[in-house]
Order: sequence, then C-alpha cells, then structure tokens
Amino acid sequence: MWGGRFAEGPDAIMEEINASIDFDRKLYRQDIDGSKAHVRMLAAQQIVAGEDAEKIVHGLDTILSEIEAGTFAFSRALEDIHMNIEARLAELIGAPAGRLHTARSRNDQVATDFRLWVRDTLDTLDAQLGELMRALAEKAEQHAGDVMPGFTHLQSAQPVTFGHHLMAYVEMFSRDRGRVRDARKRMNESPLGSAALAGTSFPIDRHATAAALGFDRPTANSLDAVSDRDFVIEALSAASLCAMHLSRLAEEIVLWCSAQFGFIRLSDKFSTGSSIMPQKKNPDAAELVRAKTGRIYGALHALLVTMKGLPLAYSKDMQEDKEQAFDGLPSLSLALAAMTGMVRDLTPDTRRMKKAAGSGYSTATDLADWLVRVLGLPFRDAHHVTGRIVALAVERGIELHKVPLSDMQGVEPRITAEVFSVLSVDKSVRSRTSYGGTAPANVRKQARRWLKALARN
Repeated sequence: MWGGRFAEGPDAIMEEINASIDFDRKLYRQDIDGSKAHVRMLAAQQIVAGEDAEKIVHGLDTILSEIEAGTFAFSRALEDIHMNIEARLAELIGAPAGRLHTARSRNDQVATDFRLWVRDTLDTLDAQLGELMRALAEKAEQHAGDVMPGFTHLQSAQPVTFGHHLMAYVEMFSRDRGRVRDARKRMNESPLGSAALAGTSFPIDRHATAAALGFDRPTANSLDAVSDRDFVIEALSAASLCAMHLSRLAEEIVLWCSAQFGFIRLSDKFSTGSSIMPQKKNPDAAELVRAKTGRIYGALHALLVTMKGLPLAYSKDMQEDKEQAFDGLPSLSLALAAMTGMVRDLTPDTRRMKKAAGSGYSTATDLADWLVRVLGLPFRDAHHVTGRIVALAVERGIELHKVPLSDMQGVEPRITAEVFSVLSVDKSVRSRTSYGGTAPANVRKQARRWLKALARN
C-alpha cells in the first residue's frame, strides 16, 4: 500500500508485530458500513462519479456476504481489516475501488469503525443490564417478606428481607446502566472525514456521513478525532464498575450456596460437579463471573497505560486498544448473561434464612429503639443498656428473646413484657418503614416501581 515510498517489503518480524487482522477483523461490518456512507457522500458531493460509487457499494455488499458466509480469505500481509476489504474490492470491481479512500485515512477510518463497534456493544450491555434488573426485581417482589440476616463485617447485624437484599443490586445495576448510557451519548460523534490528522481539502460533507452512521454530529477537531480513545476507556470504566457489582453478587451466591450458609440452591444448569468428590455441587458460574472482573479491570488498566504518554495525533500504539476492548466488553456481556440466568434459577431456602436471621442477637437495635421510644432513654443510654442485656445472653448461651424479663429488669427496672413484641425478626423488618427501609411493603413498592420503569425502557 506504500510501495511508492518503500523499496523493500517488511521483515517477517515487522509483519508479525504490525499485523492486526487477527483481531480487528471483528470490525468488518462497521468498516463496510463506514465505507458505504463515505462513498455515497463522495458521490453526493460530486467528488467521485455516481457510477463508481454504485460499483463500490455493490462490491462492499458482496464482501460483506463473503465474510458472513465464511468464504472471505483474510491476509496477514495486508495488515488489517481495512486493507483486506480494500484489496478484495479491487479484485471485484477494478480501478473504481481506488476512489474509495479519497478524503479519508486509515486513522479516521479505524476511529469510526471502533466507535461504531463500541456503540453497538454498549447498546447490548444496556439491554442486558435491563434484563438483569428485571430478573432481580421479579425475584425481590416474590420474596419481599422473606426474612434473612443483614450483615455488616459479614457478621449478623439486623434482620432484612431477601427481597430488600436483591433490590440493593437493582439500584447498583441501575447506576451501571446510567453510566453505559452516558458513555454512549458522549461518544456518539463521527471522526470520519478527519483524515490523517488535519482534515481534508476535498469539499466533503461530514454532517451527512455522521447522520448516515447514526452519529449525533461530526467531531469538532480533526486532531482529537483521530487520537481520542476516551470512548473506549470510558466504556471499560463503566464495565469495570459493573463487573465489581457483579462480582459482589457472585461472591454472595458462592457463600449462600455453601453448606455453612445454605440460603439458596442453584440448579444443575448453573453448577458443576467434582471429578473426585461425588457429593460436590459447585457454583462455578458465580465463581467465573467473579473471575471475569479481573480481565475487565486488566483491559481498562492496559489501555490507560497505553494512552498515557502519547502525543497528538495518531500513534501505532493505539492499535493495542482493540484487543483490550474485544476481551473486556464481551467478558462483561457474558458475565451479565450468566448472572441473569443464576438470579432466575436460584431458589431461596426461606426457613433456613429466617432461622439465621434470628441468630447473632440481630434484634438488639430493635431493643435499643424500644428503650428510646417507650422509656424515653437517650439513645446512647439505650445502647449501653442493650449491650449489657446482650452480654447476659452471650454469657448464658441463649438468644436475646429468651433472656428472662427479670434479668432484663435487673439492668433497667422499667422494662416491661412489652419488650418481647419487638424482638422477633418478622416484627423487626415490618417496623423498618422509613423510605428505603426493609419493610416488606416498601420492598414490594420499590420492586413494582422498577418493573414498571423497566417495562417502559
């Protein structure tokens, strides 16, 4: 492609390090769409003849069919997807193929292709996040009143409901979905027509190509357009946050499936066995979702390091952006699909969860609140009284609601038998009626609100 300047071909090692066709062939559809929009604009601007533009479009459609049929012969000697398509186009239609590259460079071409691919991927992730949120909200509505332990420091803290716990993840993933949509909106500008770095002297219509490719507008600065990879970094940043949330939920599924917790069961669809221990049923899908997080973080970090020292405009270092995105973003997509499947598949053991919810003196805060509300103690005093009563229970190896009234009165004489009405886990969760609290009525309301919103979008 540059034989006029170079007398010799590249060394084999140079060809090996320089070629990107092994991975950037993923951009074939976006490359063809961008080329069709470009050549149609060239014809509309009378930069190329309409007849040549028609031949180019027809040839590109033929190439698209060949690639999708698996008959297209990719060549590493042609470096990348752009030159592979252009070379095949020349074979198909001859000289008119050479007019396609008028008023553009591979620099703006790859930037356009890559934006289109990332945009398509963000749309997929957006839809997948909606499905995961729907699965969580549906399960939460079903189990809005089923009590489980709420934890801090992985120690029993206060009773909550299983539905409330699941709705916490709906909120997390809603923020992830917002970040995905923000990233898509910010990146939706077309670099096409920026050429190598300085624009072009041809009378092109960049607004026309931007509209044809579904962009909101063309990029405003040609230097920035060809050297910007913020859109990939932002997508991977959003993906990393989402992966972190997925990993937290995956970790809880792993814990909940263990014999020590026994809070949920996963079917055979999302579990595996052991080659040596026949009794084992492992939550491998959740473990692999947890592990995918590292790959996504790695993709983000690798691209940040690649870009941090690059002067304007394009440098070949930026070829390293593709593999990071091609690994990181599909890894998130797979993790989202797996998590959605697990959420729909899991069956909670509500009796075991409820039993665990009452352990660890989890209604101690309810006792303190009762002392404040009924006896008028300052909360810090109530906290101290409750702590002493819990210490009695620990000393005797009994649960809080089994401490005799007389022993409680030995700590605070004004305590009456009414106190036992707040020490059950069911009454504890029903009392948490503040906005965002775990009361079953709250959970049902929030779940239905989200399901209604998700049905609209």
